[in-house]
Amino acid sequence: MILRPRQIEFVDKSIAALKEHGNTVSVAFTGAGKTICLSAVIKKLASEKANLKTLVIAHRDEITYQNQDKFLKVAPNISTSLFNGDTKDWSGQTVFGMIQSLSRENALEELPTFDLVVIDEAHHVTAETYRKVIDCVTKNNPNAKIFGVTATPMRGDKNNIGVIFSNCADQISLPELIGSGHLVPPVTYRIDTGETGKKLEAISVRKGSDYNDKEIADILDTVPLNTRVVEEWKAKAGNRKTVIFCSNIEHASNVTDAFKHAGVKAELVTSLMTSESRQQALQDLESGKVQVLVNVAILTEGWDYPPISCVVLLRCSSYKSTMIQMIGRGLRPIDASIYPNDSKTDCIVLDFGISTILHGNLEQEIKLKEELAKERDTCPDCKKKIPLSAEVCPLCNADIEEAEEQQKVAREKRVLEQFVMAEINLLEKSHFAWTDLRLPNKAMMAAGFNVWCCVLEYEGKWFAIGGRKQSANIDTETTIVHKGGKLQALAAGEDFLCKYETHEAASKVGRWRYEKPTTKQRKWLPSQFKGVRKITKGDASAILTYQIQAQVEIDNALSGVA
Repeated sequence: MILRPRQIEFVDKSIAALKEHGNTVSVAFTGAGKTICLSAVIKKLASEKANLKTLVIAHRDEITYQNQDKFLKVAPNISTSLFNGDTKDWSGQTVFGMIQSLSRENALEELPTFDLVVIDEAHHVTAETYRKVIDCVTKNNPNAKIFGVTATPMRGDKNNIGVIFSNCADQISLPELIGSGHLVPPVTYRIDTGETGKKLEAISVRKGSDYNDKEIADILDTVPLNTRVVEEWKAKAGNRKTVIFCSNIEHASNVTDAFKHAGVKAELVTSLMTSESRQQALQDLESGKVQVLVNVAILTEGWDYPPISCVVLLRCSSYKSTMIQMIGRGLRPIDASIYPNDSKTDCIVLDFGISTILHGNLEQEIKLKEELAKERDTCPDCKKKIPLSAEVCPLCNADIEEAEEQQKVAREKRVLEQFVMAEINLLEKSHFAWTDLRLPNKAMMAAGFNVWCCVLEYEGKWFAIGGRKQSANIDTETTIVHKGGKLQALAAGEDFLCKYETHEAASKVGRWRYEKPTTKQRKWLPSQFKGVRKITKGDASAILTYQIQAQVEIDNALSGVA
């Protein structure tokens, strides 16, 4: 497996910060592949220190299993074991543990000496259970390094993770992942609910906590509004698989009934249900028996079903992290090899509360302890240190508010330019050389030693189609790995190639790729490339792979697309 270029950067920065500070937290939004990255960090550190003993902490049993499974794909030669509700085994070189099990007194008494602690979902790290385990690890080994990874560093209860981590090594943000094609963009509709909206804005918030769920439900849970929710959903997202977040169980039940009354296949998921019943509801969503899943704080974190392309917010959150987690359920692109009948290019967000008014766009900036004390300590114009209260810079006479507004406009312009150039940037950073095949379907082709991938347009959608190269020992297998947007197709194609190739196969800087095509290659090139001087040997290899093998397989794969 090859990491994406951005993942490699993330890993390198995290390791550098660990070596410099002894601790660090790195932020990776949903879709960045944080489990793959934390696994790569462990693998690289283990290659530098023999018998590196690592503890990977998660807050739920199923996450410990998921983390172990992904780790073994990245580092298959490092032994692992589990310490959770089902298994108590310290023997692995890397131990995957659940915090509830690790923090018990008998577990702490027998805790082995660890060189590295990795905390998944590190925004939980200030909880007493985590502090107990970290204190025990550092007592046994004062030189143990502490590494945290999270998608949402800002805790809702305002307890800052900076009490554990002295620095942040890297942050892969939501806009960056949308720009690279690894997430789809949200399309947010703030639904004007008139007097209901005014009531929501007027309610009080408990200090250090989220909105009072009963207060919210009393305002939002009315027959007219529930009927309007269904109407707005039908108008804007009626053909989409949808998850709805409600304030409390009674509210969720009434919303579910409103959808069912309108003839929509909807189902309720709550904490009062057995795990088997909840799992059945999720399976009904996947099988198509259910289109709309209504829940109360069950599907906020740790649940991913990429075909979700609409998120309805019927609860308010004073915490941006909670809003991000809810909307994030709909931003993952679809792997067409897993979900061949689904596709999406964006996610519709219907906000009937005030979350998007409170928090604006979804990019969440990390603020560690030392940063919370200062929103700004330098002039945005001359960059020199000035008092926080300054309205005009005493050093360069810049109007602070005006300078900050100009910088904001400039940043927004850069974001737009970056989005427009995202395809070019993705191709430039790619491990592989992508060749324009000069076909009406705008196809691009990349090939390694073992597999190839083609990205093309077909019937208004963009497809990434991958296959293995012909071999005497391997039957050719062609897979549609994405259908939807172009940027997401390119990103999915790159990930497909990375999954099966090695760095040696991927390296697009290999000298041979830029040599002139051989006489034999020239002879077999299709007509649109005859006489083209800039064709390289690498281009010719991709073109001929398409012409000789891939074209027929791609046509066959597309013939089965509905």
